[in-house]
Amino acid sequence: MSTVIRGAAPLGGKPVDVLLDGPVIAEVGRKLDGDSVIDASGLVLLPGLVDLHVHLREPGREDTETVASGSAAAALGGFTAVHAMANTDPVADSAEIVEQVWRRGREVGLVDVRPVGAVSKGLAGESLAEMGNMARSAAAVRVFSDDGHCVADARLMRRALEYAKAFDAVIAQHAQDPRLADASACAHEGPLSGRLGLPGWPAVAEESIVARDVMLAEHTGSRLHVCHVSSGGTVEVIRWAKARGIAVTAEVAPHHLLLTCDLLETYDPLFKVNPPLRPDDDVQALRAGLADGTIDAVATDHAPHAAHDKDHAFGDAAFGMLGLETALGVIALTMVETGLLDWAGVADRMSVRPAAIGRLADHGGAIAAGAPANLVLVDPAGAWTVDPAALASRSRNTPFAGRTLPARAVATFLRGRPTVESGALVDGKVTA
Repeated sequence: MSTVIRGAAPLGGKPVDVLLDGPVIAEVGRKLDGDSVIDASGLVLLPGLVDLHVHLREPGREDTETVASGSAAAALGGFTAVHAMANTDPVADSAEIVEQVWRRGREVGLVDVRPVGAVSKGLAGESLAEMGNMARSAAAVRVFSDDGHCVADARLMRRALEYAKAFDAVIAQHAQDPRLADASACAHEGPLSGRLGLPGWPAVAEESIVARDVMLAEHTGSRLHVCHVSSGGTVEVIRWAKARGIAVTAEVAPHHLLLTCDLLETYDPLFKVNPPLRPDDDVQALRAGLADGTIDAVATDHAPHAAHDKDHAFGDAAFGMLGLETALGVIALTMVETGLLDWAGVADRMSVRPAAIGRLADHGGAIAAGAPANLVLVDPAGAWTVDPAALASRSRNTPFAGRTLPARAVATFLRGRPTVESGALVDGKVTA
């Protein structure tokens, strides 16, 4: 059946009709007809969002999230593709595991689930994982990362960059020098962490690794992607590297664009994340870097945790926050309402560039005839209040509980098929 999305504003421009016929956009124009009609008056139409950084926890921690529940959260958030990180149990460091995740994503069918392969075996940082096998597998892995663990050994990082080049793949680095910020580090290092008695995580632990890695990327001629940038100093390093012509891209998480380390005053473990929340000066630098394109993409770092993993003293609690369903609202609040990005800019940072980085040819495309119909309708005035119990995730660790966000995805289409309508999953349920 064909569907007309009537009166939508592509990228926030002038309203038009968009005709979906099967998996593609058949026509963009006025007074189009189809088998069904969706009234999209007042709504913004964007290419489906693409997330370069999610933790779906399957296999191994299905009590906190599954491919199905995470896919549901993603579709409700306006995403049509997500990259599932490798720190599962067992680790996604072989063709067998990445294919398992990829096939499960296809079975669920709410978003395209693209597995991220581990850089090192077991995320141990000692020897390369089976990168070639994963790249050549049915999952066709094009992003490799030890996220949660820094590839701290410069020699191993160099080899990973060299090897990834053969597959046009990218190494996504969790930049955290373990000698400057060890496993106990949990708060931005500064007067506040000292007063609270929390082990400090200095910004230079991120910045020094990024500086090293952009030089390695230049030396090898390979692609480097910097995960969850959190400091203004890192933005400057990336800006310098791009000016030099180095093939580096970067992402920022929504929470780092809004929340500051002052929230740690309460010792609430909901605000414990890696890298940690930083001062407002860093937040403003991140916003500016995203606005001017130094930072290429928004990526949620969606990290679900069971209550028994989060409900501890701050230092003992698990790192991470939910992000898939709230990302678009946080970006509307921090970037659109502030005038730093328009909706075309949001599409660029949340769809076009992430799809290009992950080499997803069918996502992040133009809203034009013949393009794949991976789309999201956004209500730019659809303010809503975050209720953890109403989220699709199996976990409830959102730092935005009770906060009102100004915009929300109301319909999502994967290859022309609606996965979300009127802000709810089409089938109304999540299969475990």
